[in-house]
Amino acid sequence: MQLTFASYNIHKAVGLDRRRDPDRIIAVLREIDADIIALQEVDRRIGDRASVIARAALDDTPWKPVALARRPRSLGWHGNAILVRRGFDVLDAEPLDLPTLEPRGAVRADLDCHGVRVRVIGTHLDLSGLRRRDQVKAILDHHRQCEPACPTVLMGDFNQWGTRTGAMREFAGGWRVLDPGRSFPSRRPVARFDRIVTTEHWQAEEARVHHSALAAQASDHLPVWARLDMPNK
Repeated sequence: MQLTFASYNIHKAVGLDRRRDPDRIIAVLREIDADIIALQEVDRRIGDRASVIARAALDDTPWKPVALARRPRSLGWHGNAILVRRGFDVLDAEPLDLPTLEPRGAVRADLDCHGVRVRVIGTHLDLSGLRRRDQVKAILDHHRQCEPACPTVLMGDFNQWGTRTGAMREFAGGWRVLDPGRSFPSRRPVARFDRIVTTEHWQAEEARVHHSALAAQASDHLPVWARLDMPNK
């Protein structure tokens, strides 16, 4: 089984031209055409935390949002949302609270993908390095407690410069950290903030940053994606 996963910090759909344009974000997602997508900064931070992408705007897309919101007008939790192909069944889903200095969280969804249970976790870690490691530990602790164990992909905006330092040290013993490339800032990316991490069930066929003229304008981050294969045992 081969699936394409993508992670995208959409900056509340505000592009480098300072215009809020959710249709432009959806157009970038169509360019990537991933099977499973983790979004960050999809909800506003004030008021009723309304999503910047209306649910109705997703009706004509290949994806449906996983039910993760705790507020009626939100699409996710602390801005984290998951979109999946309409043919995939959602078996279980929940938002996660993280130890934090800032409003941060994570979301988890267990999916039936072509008859295989697949777990995906999306997150947006602290800007400050003081709590990022604790946040990763909390996510991994939650993952260990989830039953049944299954192939898992963790992705999001880690706000982590080093690939083997800080919070990234927590990924050992069966986790594989992919390196799609530099994704921030979108116009001239220098930082590898956006990450994809997998359990050992997966083989990475390809992992890249999505560069396009539209993506360079739509957000301050570029999306990252990985094509993952689950070899037959």
